[in-house]
Amino acid sequence: MRLVTYRRAGAVRHGRLTQDDRVVELGDSDLEGYLNGHRGPERLEVALADVELLAPLLRPGKLLAAAANYQDHVTETGGEPLDKSRLSPRLFLKPSTSIVGPDADIPMPAVSSEVDWEAELAVVIGRRCRDVADADALDVVAGYMTSNDVSARTVDYGFPRDTEDKAVWFFDWLAGKWLDGFAPIGPWLVTADEVPDPQALSIHLDVNGVTKQSGSTKDMIFSVAELIAHSSRLMTLEPGDVILTGTPSGVGAATGDFLTAGDVITVVVGQLGQLRNTVA
Repeated sequence: MRLVTYRRAGAVRHGRLTQDDRVVELGDSDLEGYLNGHRGPERLEVALADVELLAPLLRPGKLLAAAANYQDHVTETGGEPLDKSRLSPRLFLKPSTSIVGPDADIPMPAVSSEVDWEAELAVVIGRRCRDVADADALDVVAGYMTSNDVSARTVDYGFPRDTEDKAVWFFDWLAGKWLDGFAPIGPWLVTADEVPDPQALSIHLDVNGVTKQSGSTKDMIFSVAELIAHSSRLMTLEPGDVILTGTPSGVGAATGDFLTAGDVITVVVGQLGQLRNTVA
């Protein structure tokens, strides 16, 4: 099932898509209430073309992301291959204000001119959980989405800093993940029953029609299940929480090819739908 959040008649609502791309309205607000079990009867049915699609989850409780989760991405940017046996997932948080939906603009920030793309599979949690075992982790998934972990590769605050300091470098890297509009997700949430193996999904990204990334979730260092299990050791996961699972090779930082205003980015992950955004 494909679940959507949209705006109709000036109000945010959520529903499910039919096979012929009509929206069956299920309730008010985004999908968070639906995932928490607040489900009313089906209401009217409208054409998809008559509503404005929004991010499926507008302000999730947590938006987690995994850094360096594909070997080819690590090595393309000059890193050494990672030994999984001596490593834990590298998780960080992005603010909910970084979320935008399909066809929304990604604003160029004032603090960086080196803005990059990262096509990723996004996982949506469907059940409150803590200390989940790897073997049981996929059971807590509500569904999956296409996403783009947009990243500013450098940050300039307008005054000199000690950029040789590893702490300065790390916090600049982290700040480059936090900017408004830097987490496009959508166009809809595909329920877990329609994705039997999240490690068998293609990942494709193009900029202005030119392919930049072409990979597969099978190449993750830590699988979706392992990312969920590890996250749940650190914090309670709740319905509507989102985990971005890392990106394969092909990012702009590897070649110095960064985004500029007017660029159109298109991301497709498996059969989860096309996510298209424009840099503004």
